[in-house]
Amino acid sequence: MERKTAAERTEKQQVGGGMHDQDRADQGLRLWYTSPAAEWNEALPIGNGRLGGMVYGKTSLERIQLNEDTLWYGGAGRGKNPNAAPYIDDIRQMLQEGRQAEAEHLARMALTSSPKYEQPYQPLGDLLLKFLDAEETVEDYRRELDLERSMVTVTYAARGVQYGRQYFVSAPDGVLVIRLSADRPGALTFAANLMRRPFDNGTESLGHDTLLMKGECGADGVSFCAGLRAAAEGGKVRTIGDFISVDGADSVTLLLSAQTTFRARQPGQACMEQLDHAAGMTYEQLKSRHLQEYREKFDRFSLSLGSSGDPDLSSLPTDQRLKQLQERVKTMGVEAEAIDPGLIALYVQYGRYLLISCSRPGSLAANLQGIWNDSYTPPWESKYTINVNVQMNYWPAEPLGLAECHEPLFDLIHRMLPNGRDTAREMYQCRGFTAHHNTNLWGETRPEGILITCTVWPMGAAWLCLHLWEHYRFGGDVAFLRERAYPVMKEAAAFLLDYMTIDEEGRRITGPSVSPENRFVLPNGEVGSLCMGPAMDAQIAMALFGACLTAGQLLGDEESFLDELRTAIQELPTPRIGRHGGIMEWLADYEEADPGHRHISQLFALYPGEQVDPVHTPELAAAAYRTIARRLGHGGGHTGWSRAWIINYYARLQRSAEAHEHLVNLLASSTYPNLLDCHPPFQIDGNFGGTAGVAEMLLQSHSGEIRLLPALPRQWDSGTAKGLRARGGFVVDMCWETGELSEVTIRATRAGQCRIWSRSTLVPAEQDMQGISDHNASKSQAGHTYTFFMQQDARCSLRKLR
Repeated sequence: MERKTAAERTEKQQVGGGMHDQDRADQGLRLWYTSPAAEWNEALPIGNGRLGGMVYGKTSLERIQLNEDTLWYGGAGRGKNPNAAPYIDDIRQMLQEGRQAEAEHLARMALTSSPKYEQPYQPLGDLLLKFLDAEETVEDYRRELDLERSMVTVTYAARGVQYGRQYFVSAPDGVLVIRLSADRPGALTFAANLMRRPFDNGTESLGHDTLLMKGECGADGVSFCAGLRAAAEGGKVRTIGDFISVDGADSVTLLLSAQTTFRARQPGQACMEQLDHAAGMTYEQLKSRHLQEYREKFDRFSLSLGSSGDPDLSSLPTDQRLKQLQERVKTMGVEAEAIDPGLIALYVQYGRYLLISCSRPGSLAANLQGIWNDSYTPPWESKYTINVNVQMNYWPAEPLGLAECHEPLFDLIHRMLPNGRDTAREMYQCRGFTAHHNTNLWGETRPEGILITCTVWPMGAAWLCLHLWEHYRFGGDVAFLRERAYPVMKEAAAFLLDYMTIDEEGRRITGPSVSPENRFVLPNGEVGSLCMGPAMDAQIAMALFGACLTAGQLLGDEESFLDELRTAIQELPTPRIGRHGGIMEWLADYEEADPGHRHISQLFALYPGEQVDPVHTPELAAAAYRTIARRLGHGGGHTGWSRAWIINYYARLQRSAEAHEHLVNLLASSTYPNLLDCHPPFQIDGNFGGTAGVAEMLLQSHSGEIRLLPALPRQWDSGTAKGLRARGGFVVDMCWETGELSEVTIRATRAGQCRIWSRSTLVPAEQDMQGISDHNASKSQAGHTYTFFMQQDARCSLRKLR
């Protein structure tokens, strides 16, 4: 098809409510393209947490690939491993005696569940729009995703007619809305239908304007329905077979709803109720309600990075802009001044957009692909992989102003709780609850799969529970801690207290376990994965025990349990330095079978943990730096999410140049044209990990103080960040020029001590000192530290000393 594009245009004519709003926001917060998506990895994602779509923007046969978050194949309670408990001690004994192959052979049979793999997350299907008299020549084509409005817009001209479409998924009204318009009356003629090939159970027509598609996901899985309704201004709407036919309309609003038996006993009835409710409003009312709800979340944070580079880059379509960055990295290197800081700021806001769109109160947690998946057999079943990936999805939630988007993860943890208690008791004869490296819609917790490198790892629940603690640390909601967080944290800790054993050196260790998903080489040359006491396990246990001890003391829990925690903390192994100068991954200083492995699990203590810090533990921080260098030297960081984790590692180490290098390489090497992460294939954790990495470069609050611009690269010589959140209940706005902070404003959402660290010399603005009961300033090792005691809703401002 011949296309005449107008890449230089930034504004389009408004047509019948279907084009761009007159009150357009900053052009910098848009992904835009001059052609339709040729494949799924070029389509644009939309969603309301529960219902998602990938918009291709084709002019003759439009495809919107659809997902609903509870549409999973299989059913609950299918994985079993009844023979585990009698063999745990035998496996431990074999590992202690160096009988590696025997231990793994027995563990594979005794500890893995049956069936081994099942229950993938699956697509809802496709909405297809076939237009009459498809044009061979299309002019002025533009497809864009407006991050500020959570809308995709497509505009083009054909035969002198200007066409426009807007797509959004409304959270307040629960439906996908598509508005089609043209500037010539009667110019819209098309057919719409729903398809779920190859698992299409058929679609029925209900009246002259509505279709209802039904289906199921296996005998024990969910059943579902999707409803589609059309309302036209002008022309004629009717159903013909399993199509909605629209003839000669001026403009059309399509509404799509979807429900499954996970939430609705009668999903068809629920779909129709949603359609009836939405159809009772005009398109403008639907759009206004959508915008108001969405922007309240999105507008909490803003970011501008850097003044250097080519100002013309922002005028390029997003795919060309990304390609330009990739070419400049190849020819000039990642340290070049011309690297596009505006694209990085856009990428951060895109990450926030994705999190709002795939995880919000009432929806399921974001899985490996958020909610966007077009395969019935997706990679890794598109599950909740909880040995880093799902946790990474939520790293940006608290610091970037989206705390409520964290809530679906907490719902998942609570859904796992009954199963995790059964697994702890039946497999390990322990108190509390546990989970392994995968879970799903039904919150399964048993070891899934046949690969020992990842399957036998009972730390998933413990790590997830640290997200409950982080939510409290940022927000300070004691009721949440008492009622929702601490009871679950305590059960995860109780499991570890029972599961861990004391080795011959008096160390409290886990096992059998693994260091996800790596392998070691024994002195005799044998390669293994299963072990006793991998470093990551001890680091997670240290973080969880410490969190439970602090929370338990605050809430007045029984001293007997708190004493158990105190004793266990003293007995846990701490990070140690090995023969290559890095942090040891296992209790013994083994060589790695793959020195460039994508997981660097032994650095959990650096990020998201807090045991390793460049200020408080400089020797361990130096060892962590060497650990990363060794992995990279052997080809590590080659997957999207792995490189994203490395960005956060370097940010914690305050290594700004290296953090920036890997952030740019994440875009250059692991990002699709629609800016989704390329693992490969697509995994959304890389987007969220990279987004969190930028937040960590700008502000840190894990060490008992707020660190301002701890890892600012020289390429971001000036900038502003507003709405960053810090632990302790603080919201931070800051501006910087020529690499130096010029102004900082901190608002307290609750009373408490605020300790601020900065390399820049700042002074308080006295007129803004309301609510501050004390102030002192003292030099720290790497800069200046200021301590304030702030009342709730107080603000303090600091400015650069001129």
